[in-house]
Amino acid sequence: MPRHGVSPGQGRPRSDGEQASDRSSGAPCLRLLWLGLALALALPNSLVLWSPAEAHPLPAQGHSAKFIRIAPQLQEAFGWWNLTCPTCKGLFTAIDFGLRNQASVAWVGSVAIKLCMLLKIAPPAVCQSAVHLFEDDMVEVWTRSVLSPSEACGLLLGSSCGHWDIFSSWNISLPAVPKPPPQPPKPPAPGSPVSRVLFLTDLHWDHDYLEGTDPNCENPLCCRRDSGPPPASQPGAGYWGEYSKCDLPLRTLESLLSGLGPAGPFDMVYWTGDIPAHNVWQQSRQDQLRALTTVTALVKKFLGPVRVYPAVGNHESTPVNGFPPPFIKGNQSSHWLYEAMAEAWEPWLPAEALRTLRIGGFYALSPRPGLRLISLNMNFCSRENFWLLINSTDPAGQLQWLVGELQAAEDRGDKVHIIGHIPPGHCLKSWSWNYYRIVERYENTLAGQFFGHTHVDEFEVFYDEETLSRPLSVAFLAPSATTYIGLNPGYRVYQIDGNYSGSSHVVLDHETYILNLTEANEPGATPHWHLLYRARETYGLPNALPTAWHDLVYRMWRDTQLFQTFWFLYHKGHPPSEPCGTPCRLATLCAQLSARSDSPALCRHLVPDASLPNVQSLWSRPLLC
Repeated sequence: MPRHGVSPGQGRPRSDGEQASDRSSGAPCLRLLWLGLALALALPNSLVLWSPAEAHPLPAQGHSAKFIRIAPQLQEAFGWWNLTCPTCKGLFTAIDFGLRNQASVAWVGSVAIKLCMLLKIAPPAVCQSAVHLFEDDMVEVWTRSVLSPSEACGLLLGSSCGHWDIFSSWNISLPAVPKPPPQPPKPPAPGSPVSRVLFLTDLHWDHDYLEGTDPNCENPLCCRRDSGPPPASQPGAGYWGEYSKCDLPLRTLESLLSGLGPAGPFDMVYWTGDIPAHNVWQQSRQDQLRALTTVTALVKKFLGPVRVYPAVGNHESTPVNGFPPPFIKGNQSSHWLYEAMAEAWEPWLPAEALRTLRIGGFYALSPRPGLRLISLNMNFCSRENFWLLINSTDPAGQLQWLVGELQAAEDRGDKVHIIGHIPPGHCLKSWSWNYYRIVERYENTLAGQFFGHTHVDEFEVFYDEETLSRPLSVAFLAPSATTYIGLNPGYRVYQIDGNYSGSSHVVLDHETYILNLTEANEPGATPHWHLLYRARETYGLPNALPTAWHDLVYRMWRDTQLFQTFWFLYHKGHPPSEPCGTPCRLATLCAQLSARSDSPALCRHLVPDASLPNVQSLWSRPLLC
């Protein structure tokens, strides 16, 4: 996943180099200008959506910097047109007006489909479905952001003609209350109560999964009714799942939930989203709601009275990653989704949590005395959320709300757990840096951070901002339930300092469970979910506090065998066939130190200065989620 990127679209904007001499030739030129800008940003991002990739911890290059780098070329090109400020604003007003016409949307869509097929971004049917699904929202976003007269002319002609602030830097406000001296948590006394928290993430139920179909089809998601049969010499999709670009049938999720007994009992459940499958080019709102209600009912059936606390994933919406901030009203808002979530999850959440869930997809509650749980909607930090092109400054006021929750918890003496889907190190730069700052300010209050999204087993260490050398928090990134791509199904259990007065509520250890698909898919076999490893035992950790994870990274850099163990477990017991050489190992370990996006200094003690550019080049390799 991208750790350097700061925008949902990828690539560089470009302009058509020909000046229109009259109105008849100008209209196509305006359309090509828009199309060039849109495709330059959107098409590489489509490659992330469609192209299979190995699991990799690090994100793609950002785009705010790319805009800045190409601005002089754009200004030179437009200066060649002798473009004045009034003419520029008139030009982009005309573009906006023209694009809102349904015929123009259809024209742009048809051209995008042809280019998608020409560039072989995806199979023709996928190109057509995806463009039709995204085109209305994308035109709305572009006319309200990049192509608005003020934004576009500010970029092209300078600040005297407008203000370009797409993904500009911003800061939240911290209270004037002085930060208390750091107080690292102490291990609990022997015999203290320990809680077990089940952690589920990235279930990705595929309603159309079909045993025996082609697991290596041409589409972005296979093992489905439309995947066709495999070649005669190749096996088809397994009954319980497949090591390929496939998601899970419902029976595998039922098997997971019904087989939890040996891993329990559980005091509560954290569930961080991504319920629907990866067939993102053909999903309707009805499909997403079916996935939400079906899997929620399944969780309720097998977990019974145990409280479940969910978070919103990036696949819950359609189009995928499309989460408008609350100021977007009407049919394009996320009201349809948040309302359905509130209805489905009402048995688990109190009234105030349901209220903020309906507004912005986030909430806070107290699952037990002395502990506050905060569920964040991490789509408001996402590079792939194209709605943030309109305004990426603290969408929905969520981070400022988080500060208020943490300050109130500090005042009460409570501890806090944060759950969310996308990890903070994979977020837009300003969001990620603000979150990092918040974590440092409230390090005494924040007892645990829990995320998913990457589908693999990893973590992100936070440091003090002054020296970037004192570990003060760790975000745990749990592996997925889904096999996508080429993984075993799995889930996580956290052991937490338990429910008693004075509890630190910190993570004491964690366990990962998997289903070995090779064994499960054997004829006559039954699925057996088993313990893959315990963190402290396997890695020789003295505890599960931030310093222990920091030290583990440096031990893995010195000890190749220890890293190979991590690499095996990182992939839930089914690593890629190709070895992870020195550059791969360096990038992977650097990711564990990088809880803040676009911050290579976090790896400076691990990586010699001369190697940093080479490591950064690896960070452009995308991870499919």
